Amino acid sequence: MAVTAGDRPATLVPLDFPTNRGGLCSKGWSAAELLDHPERLTRPLVRAVPGDRTSPLVESTWDEALGRVVAAIGRTQAEHGRDAVGCFGGGSLTNEQAYQFGKFARVALRTSAIDYNGRFCMSSAVGAAIRAFGIDRGLPFPLADVAEADVVVLVGSNPADTMPPAMQYLDAGRARGALHVVVDPRRTATARNAGLHLQPLPGTDLALANGLLHIAITEGLVDEAYVAARTTGFEAVRDAVRSYWTDRVERITGVPVEQQRRAVFALAHARNAMVLTARGAEQHSSGTDTATAWLNLALALGLPGRPGSGWGTLTGQGNGQGGREHGQKADQLPGYRKLADPADRAHVAAVWGVDPDDLPQPGRSAFELLDALGTDGGVRTLLVLASNVAVSAPDARRVISRLGDLDFLAVSDFFLSETAALADVVLPSAMWAEESGTMTNLEGRVIRRRRAMDPPEGVRDDLALLAELAGRLGTGHLFSADPETVFAELGRASAGGAADYSGITYARIDDEQGVFWPCPAAEDGAPGHPGTPRLFADRFATADGRARFVPVQHAGAHEQPDDEYPYVLTTGRVLAQYQSGTQTRRSRSLQMVAPVPRAELHPDLAARLGITHDDVVELATRRGRARFAAQVTDTIRPDTVFVPFHWGGGSSANALTDPALDPVSRMPAFKVCAVAVTRVGGPEERVPPPEAAGQPAPRPHALAAPPAPRPPTRRRTSRVKSTPKFLQGVFPLTGEGLAKPGPVDPALRYQVPAGATAQALYFRGGNSTGELVYVLLLRDGEPMRWFPIGAKGDVHVPLRVVEDLPGGCVVELHAAAPEGVSGELVVDLGLVEV
Repeated sequence: MAVTAGDRPATLVPLDFPTNRGGLCSKGWSAAELLDHPERLTRPLVRAVPGDRTSPLVESTWDEALGRVVAAIGRTQAEHGRDAVGCFGGGSLTNEQAYQFGKFARVALRTSAIDYNGRFCMSSAVGAAIRAFGIDRGLPFPLADVAEADVVVLVGSNPADTMPPAMQYLDAGRARGALHVVVDPRRTATARNAGLHLQPLPGTDLALANGLLHIAITEGLVDEAYVAARTTGFEAVRDAVRSYWTDRVERITGVPVEQQRRAVFALAHARNAMVLTARGAEQHSSGTDTATAWLNLALALGLPGRPGSGWGTLTGQGNGQGGREHGQKADQLPGYRKLADPADRAHVAAVWGVDPDDLPQPGRSAFELLDALGTDGGVRTLLVLASNVAVSAPDARRVISRLGDLDFLAVSDFFLSETAALADVVLPSAMWAEESGTMTNLEGRVIRRRRAMDPPEGVRDDLALLAELAGRLGTGHLFSADPETVFAELGRASAGGAADYSGITYARIDDEQGVFWPCPAAEDGAPGHPGTPRLFADRFATADGRARFVPVQHAGAHEQPDDEYPYVLTTGRVLAQYQSGTQTRRSRSLQMVAPVPRAELHPDLAARLGITHDDVVELATRRGRARFAAQVTDTIRPDTVFVPFHWGGGSSANALTDPALDPVSRMPAFKVCAVAVTRVGGPEERVPPPEAAGQPAPRPHALAAPPAPRPPTRRRTSRVKSTPKFLQGVFPLTGEGLAKPGPVDPALRYQVPAGATAQALYFRGGNSTGELVYVLLLRDGEPMRWFPIGAKGDVHVPLRVVEDLPGGCVVELHAAAPEGVSGELVVDLGLVEV
């Protein structure tokens, strides 16, 4: 967009840029409203009584505010060591700010304690892409390629609400006949426009992906030539998915067999096809494996690296891509270099002008860092930039409690966010139109952000803030407040890394409407590198140039529904709000569209609980309670409740969510936990918060244990093979009463062999008598299902809801009929043994 300052307020006009082509969403159109908002912070705030956070925040000078920050840093590191001071960043910082924040932590503070809110967003997809491709770039192709795909599978993504300008590419594809498949437990605006909507239970996307790959293998749809020429590890994945037959996958996910088959046949037969994942599939305690499962499917069908095809993930924050490339992550240095790698440390230390041995080792990931605040060995003084963790972190009440245990908290923001309100010092920050720098969009295109106006008097941008803090800590000669100078240094630090920016300059970005990384600097006299709009055309970024298949197994959600919490809760975004809502909840135009947070419930669930539209409902999980206005809609599964995460306080979705972490990405399980739903009362203009006395106490700090995936029950071969088993025959029947079922014949008893797994697939039965009879299916003596068979009648029941039968399990069929009734019973129970 072009922003015209003149006399404030600013005005904006969308531009015909290659990515958005003149399109803006409601948040873009309304962004200028916030630049002169009456709640805008324009002076530093400090506690009236230093060290007492119950005292009010009062306006102060920059000198006093920064003096308090520096004094707290010195005091904490002297008493508790360097790692007791920590930094927490965000995906909305410019590349220059993100780079400088990582450098500030490692050079000025020499602390290992830094991470950022992108850990709560993209990290699972990052982990999957790196282990498969050797590199992470959200889309390894330009966004415009989406319009050329004949089939697009969107997994856990709703761009119609979350990135509306991107919908023009999906619309263009549909206009020429493309099929779009949306995988989402909700019938979102994106799903409504799709040709096929798969509606799985939250937390089962991995099983669905493995099931689609199982179909591709059994139906001969795998691109064997591509797999042989460009990948490794396929046999192990073939082995891993052989137990994901379609009926079992339907039972796990709720997605009908016919829809599974239609989706994979469409992908396999398309000239160009794409699989795009997003937070719905990735924000789980098994999110990396889930993204990997969809990546395996794309590789098996030969999509990555093929023109107009591939696998990608849709970035969730403005600079979600660039923000994770240059050093905000606990284990990372600029250019995706690794902090634990001696060669990477030496390269970056040389650019920074420090000794590699002075750089810290990798620290804790985001939630682990937050969960240890104020504890022995944890961070005692925290500096937060561009993040509102009191709303955005999982188990948010627990995180707020941990923030309260800090010795000192400093927050840089432009509004008094929920996190800033807890701070000892709040530093007013420049907003997007008041600062210069670069950002890297979801395509890997590095673009410019140009300063359109001066910030209000007394407000500084975060780049200048970090440079001044470094100066007060004795390392100011190593830092700059000029964005172009910092960007040039970023290029040198990233040179030779996976995300190489060394050949990108501000002038090139201006001339070329952005430059795609990797773009290494050219040797003297050689023409400049053109940038890389499309990755993987010839080789992947692995040592041997081949993509890696990685076998993964479905594991149930970390937290399962039970009698106390009988439903599944999932969270996400709505069109008119964004992230933790610090900005959008203050926008008058957006508040008119989405003034209150709403919990979506299916009409069947709402009727069962006595809830009508607009009623106030309370959701309870093992971590907390929160209240919402009810939205009764048939766009969601009857067993699932959806809430947006843009609000804090009494309507904080993340006060409910499960902090169980992915073992690879350290992503929390935002997208699925067990929940109870209660009607509180009728409609309210403002949703009241839950009673404080009813809130459970936040749990103490503890290391989260990763979930244990369920391995195959016996050694798999590369062949996809199963053995059918049948309990069948015609048997005489004499009734002893419908309340007295009993065994019919020893032939109707089956024990699953040790080391095998079985599943009942169907039951057929016939009754020659003139009375109702029924057949009872038992597992280890306990009833599983009963099948009524009418007089002179028959029945056929598919059994896709019966659980797996492990080795040693005994299955029997008993029957019952009215006392004295005799005749014949026809029985046919079909099972499959693997």
